Amino acid sequence: MRVSVHADRTATGAAAALAAAEALREILAERDEARVAFAAAPSQREMLAGLRAAPGIDWSRVVAFHLDEYVDLPPDAPQRFAAFLREEIWGGVGPGAVHEIVPGADPDAAAERYAALLAEAPLDLAFLGIGDNGHLAFNDPPVADFADPLAVKVVELDGPCRRQQVSDGCFATLDEVPRRAVTLTVPALLAARRLVVTVPGARKKAALQAALHGPLTTACPASALRTHPRCTLFADQEAHG
Repeated sequence: MRVSVHADRTATGAAAALAAAEALREILAERDEARVAFAAAPSQREMLAGLRAAPGIDWSRVVAFHLDEYVDLPPDAPQRFAAFLREEIWGGVGPGAVHEIVPGADPDAAAERYAALLAEAPLDLAFLGIGDNGHLAFNDPPVADFADPLAVKVVELDGPCRRQQVSDGCFATLDEVPRRAVTLTVPALLAARRLVVTVPGARKKAALQAALHGPLTTACPASALRTHPRCTLFADQEAHG
């Protein structure tokens, strides 16, 4: 894993966006389409803004996925991750296809359907963040499995994860945060050919240190990033220390 440290959040997002855009151009030069999974979180805004503005990307040949989605939110809830990504990137670039996770009344069936879409061909690229508790997507420490047999599953969100959603300003109170989500599993994320990880902010420092220097353990799911052959992580000074 390559680690690139920058002065602040803005510079970190800009550098990650440059790398993301270059990766997309390279993939599209080699293949008819690029299958790309997007993280949805405030930590990704600067990177997504830079990627949205990047020249030379034929977005009509991009097939877009996302990493996770809340269960038990109304379909039109602004906190839905699909809504975030439509606002921050998809609506501005017009990917050729967008596959949204729609948990509906049967999230387990939705997870199976999404896994079938992912199984049609490998992911070429995934854009990731790291949670305050070290999670990747919604693979919190209690539910993360580095050898998960599933590609997509329904999970219970742990307390630190739910509190992060309040700290991020996505929900006003902890009671409003859903307790369940549909998420790509750790093996599904690591199956992407390339990873671009963006980690800004002081709240990420402990998780990032554990991911970079601690043991490979589901106590810090992000530690699994170290096993990926083509992962570049961008952090600011506050997160990296």
